[in-house]
Amino acid sequence: EISADGKKLLVSSGGRYAIIDTPTNKTELRDFLDVSDLKVTVDRHAEWRQMFDESWRQMRDFFYAPNMHGVDWPAMKAKYAPLLDHVNHRADLTYVIGELIGELNAGHTYVGGGDMPRPARITMGLLGARLERDPKTKFFRIARILKGQNWDAALRSPLTDIGVDVKEGDFIVAVDGRSTAELTDIWEALAGKANEQVALRVNDSPSLTGSRETVVVPTEDERALYYYNWVQGNIEKVSKATNGRAGYLHVPDMGVPGLNEFAKYFYPQTAKEALIVDVRSNGGGNVSPMIVERLRRELVLVDVARNGTPQSNPGAMIVGPKVLLADEFSASDGDLVTWRFKTHKIGPVIGKRTWGGVVGIAGTLPLLDGGFLNKPEFSRYDVAGKSWVIEGVGVEPDIVVDNDPAKEYAGEDQQLDRAISEILGLLKKQPGTLKPMPPYPVRR
Repeated sequence: EISADGKKLLVSSGGRYAIIDTPTNKTELRDFLDVSDLKVTVDRHAEWRQMFDESWRQMRDFFYAPNMHGVDWPAMKAKYAPLLDHVNHRADLTYVIGELIGELNAGHTYVGGGDMPRPARITMGLLGARLERDPKTKFFRIARILKGQNWDAALRSPLTDIGVDVKEGDFIVAVDGRSTAELTDIWEALAGKANEQVALRVNDSPSLTGSRETVVVPTEDERALYYYNWVQGNIEKVSKATNGRAGYLHVPDMGVPGLNEFAKYFYPQTAKEALIVDVRSNGGGNVSPMIVERLRRELVLVDVARNGTPQSNPGAMIVGPKVLLADEFSASDGDLVTWRFKTHKIGPVIGKRTWGGVVGIAGTLPLLDGGFLNKPEFSRYDVAGKSWVIEGVGVEPDIVVDNDPAKEYAGEDQQLDRAISEILGLLKKQPGTLKPMPPYPVRR
């Protein structure tokens, strides 16, 4: 920021501030302002009213459709503004603004965050395992230990760390000296123990007698471990059911993490004859064109070197059939990747109709108290110029399969089973192998 007379400059660097003379050449910051005791008196009701007005105005000026989807936008402001008199918490304001922008009936109209009290959370020490309580002794049996990749902190499975003497089927009989049989739940002994050393007494029978002690460092988040194990289980299932002919990969989102997952699993499986691409519960992003362009690669030549094996040209492609799994949680760019896959006729789409939200955002608006507002600024229409597509409707699968919740909880994935069935059928019609070499030419 520059002063009104142009002589002074307020400079921010690394979260610190300094006031300097307007420089005429390179300047080094030395004296920073001490803002440790800086306080300001806040009129929250005035702030909330300003943020309400700002949200309404931003939607008016930047919503992708100037007709506001046919909604009388000034009337909506008049309708919701009286509720501001009853707003007494930032969560109340978020609700009111959410109801206002929800009148536009468009995806990606989000509001949240802001200045509100947030109690400190106590991290739970998690073991990366499924535990079952023995009904007779009340000790806890380790029913399953999740596999991990312990060189990656996000995929560290605590009970598989080097030196941890635990195996599936063992009983945890004490945690830091507290008998688990006397606990209401084992997790009460692990509250606040994430990333700290914890002493477990374990035994191959539900008894303290003969137990041994081992030290483990619990993790604070098991979600990545469960996801990793789910993906690995699906890869194994597809490989076994197709005798190794078909590959499987899951793309969790269309951002950097999703693109990394695609690269991580696609390239090692390019020797497969076929591929099942799973975008169920895909959270969206913007990399669907990159993924679909790779899946669309078409064979034009076969390369071979002496003492080598025939290779596809272009490389890094799967020659045989492909199918896509999608569901009602395939959202945003998860919608779009399904649309692209289907439009380009790469293969059949299996599952359920996708989420149906493709009116996109280009970043969030920072509100006065640090909260955010997403204003949908662009959308898509078909190449014929006849209609706006996907938004509010989704993408219909070619083959509808709805997973039964009870069966899914029990481990049966009907959608994946159907994908395996379809890929095997397609392989009978479209083998995913390269033709053998013709005789070498004779040029004499």
